[in-house]
Amino acid sequence: MAISRRTTLALGAAAAASTVFKPYVARAAVPFEQPPLPYAEDALAPQISARTVGLHYGKHHKAYFDKLNELAPGTPYADMTLEEVVKQSKEKGDDAIFNQAGQAWNHIFYWDQFNGGPTEPTTALEEAATRDFGGMTDLQEAIVTEGGKVFGTGWVWLVQDGDKLAVRGYQDAGNPLGDNLKPLLGIDVWEHAYYLDYENRKPDHIKTVLAERVNWTWVGEKLAG
Repeated sequence: MAISRRTTLALGAAAAASTVFKPYVARAAVPFEQPPLPYAEDALAPQISARTVGLHYGKHHKAYFDKLNELAPGTPYADMTLEEVVKQSKEKGDDAIFNQAGQAWNHIFYWDQFNGGPTEPTTALEEAATRDFGGMTDLQEAIVTEGGKVFGTGWVWLVQDGDKLAVRGYQDAGNPLGDNLKPLLGIDVWEHAYYLDYENRKPDHIKTVLAERVNWTWVGEKLAG
């Protein structure tokens, strides 16, 4: 069958378009994107140095997203929110996915809690801390103590457990989402979070950022929300 000039031109245009747009297809958006750091790298200094933030956010946090985006395509996780991935992978015991998704989510929370800090706690948070710990100072001491108990890598979290505040330590990528607890504050106690600034003095790192970096108003708003 003869091919008309119009058909030939159409086919040529289609082939050209295919060639032009192939790189775009190859750059299709990944399922999960690391949010921008909510402040400059030096904004948390001197309590957390610009060098630590640069390595922590630019290398470690980014790596969790990169690895998650290698593992998630072709799985049901690719169509979930990051929080859903954390919960579902924890429930299913899918450690390979959970470790990456958990750390990706944990660090978003971690950076956000310092934005605009330090600030005073809300009245509701102060009252809850007094009721459950004896006061804000006692609450912070409980977080430092629990963080010191985390062996090796992990996190220490302030959570809302029903009507009460509680402090929980978790290994590795662990967080309260998998236990159906509401996270209010999370301190990273992996060495990459503090070693350049505090060396092996992990409790000093926790105590300092609680007292001088955390936006306690932000924490209190999460309690109320």
